[in-house]
Amino acid sequence: MAVYQVLVVDDSAFMRKIVTDLIEADPEFKVAATASTGKEAIEKAVDLKPDVITMDVEMPEMNGLDALKSIMQKSSVPVIMLSGINEQGMKETIMALEAGAFDFIRKPSISHDQDIAQVGKALVERMRAAMNEIKRKADREESLKQTKEIQEHLLRQSQRVQRDAPAQVRREPAHKRIDPVQPVTRPNSEPSERPQSKVLQRNMPLADQKKERPDKKLEAPKSPDRVPDTRDAKVPKPIKPLHTPKELRNVEPVRSAMEQTAASSNQPLPKAVTRTDSAFNKIVAIGCSTGGPRALKTLLEELPADLPAPVIIVQHMPPNFTRSLAQRLNTFSPLHVVEAEEGMVLKKGSAYIAPGGYHIVVSKATDGKYILKLTEQQPVNGHRPSVDTMFESLLPFTSLQRHLVLLTGMGSDGARMMKKLYEAGVTSTFAENEETCVVYGMPRSAVELQCVRHLLPLQEIAPKLVQAMK
Repeated sequence: MAVYQVLVVDDSAFMRKIVTDLIEADPEFKVAATASTGKEAIEKAVDLKPDVITMDVEMPEMNGLDALKSIMQKSSVPVIMLSGINEQGMKETIMALEAGAFDFIRKPSISHDQDIAQVGKALVERMRAAMNEIKRKADREESLKQTKEIQEHLLRQSQRVQRDAPAQVRREPAHKRIDPVQPVTRPNSEPSERPQSKVLQRNMPLADQKKERPDKKLEAPKSPDRVPDTRDAKVPKPIKPLHTPKELRNVEPVRSAMEQTAASSNQPLPKAVTRTDSAFNKIVAIGCSTGGPRALKTLLEELPADLPAPVIIVQHMPPNFTRSLAQRLNTFSPLHVVEAEEGMVLKKGSAYIAPGGYHIVVSKATDGKYILKLTEQQPVNGHRPSVDTMFESLLPFTSLQRHLVLLTGMGSDGARMMKKLYEAGVTSTFAENEETCVVYGMPRSAVELQCVRHLLPLQEIAPKLVQAMK
């Protein structure tokens, strides 16, 4: 069995020992070295070239986020972040995922053996997923390389056949041969009549010839290819632009001032004023897992503030981290992004992220408004929140235009219910393609069930989704 080399980075010697033991409990992995600072981690990543790195988020001198960014510039080694549950640690973990970390786990509680075992299982699962993805991408690149070589070989063979062909055939390919132009004849006249009439006219007396000529000039026959003469055509005068109302003339300077203030204070711009009514007939539901925070950032950045639908999101994450994720995404997206709460009324132009540890479902209140319900029922597909649970809650609402999206992630959560909604006539289904996925698991499961209408690279999903809602 292949043994993968791991670099463990943590400023605590005790935590380095715990993480090392958890990793080496699986014979597939071996800890090649450890590092106690971000700077030391960068040096050992260059020297040892490990297969995978576990990185503590909070460290003195250079934290895990800065070390990660430096390592990502020099190699594509997968890095799994180990985060504490304090606010700063969670915030930096989300930023690390945006910067290229493969995934993260929360640090184990050293006072609970059961918690340590669960964290160890999750850590090994993510390391194995990272190795599988590296192998899958290598196989895909090799397959693409072979396909390209075959295409180039066939092209060279075709060129050689063309070069060795007889000169006449090569000079005048069959598909480019042009038939000689046939003489054009007037309608309702035989070609043989025209030379005869000319002979008779030449033998006529001059006076008779004049009688034969009409006083009125013959008009040239109209041709469909003839461009009409528009020199004398009357062209309507251009409409003068309306004057900008006085109260709107200074909007742009004010915005510029706001941007300058935001830039100087390092604060996000306030959200544009959007409609807050809860009347809508469209809804978007998104599911993702490993690689999801980075994918959500790319997707939500491109959705307009006036999106005529609410957006419900399930991202597989532990409790508390989803709040940091919502706050982070809210700084980038034109939408209003929040962590969902029990009983929240859905509104257009807003995105709701399921809190870690809770399933999220869409329900309809007695007043006809759509609201969110949170439940602590058993995990589905090993997850709570589960994408399948969220998708399933949309089944009864046939009056809504339902748009489903599956992004990068391990496993198959969401695929089964996407298939059921697809068969029920859901408006549109999207999946991120293999090329841009960090882990091509959840989207692939949906593709294999043949329930994906639009399989696209990540950057093309938002424009296509907006188009589908028009």
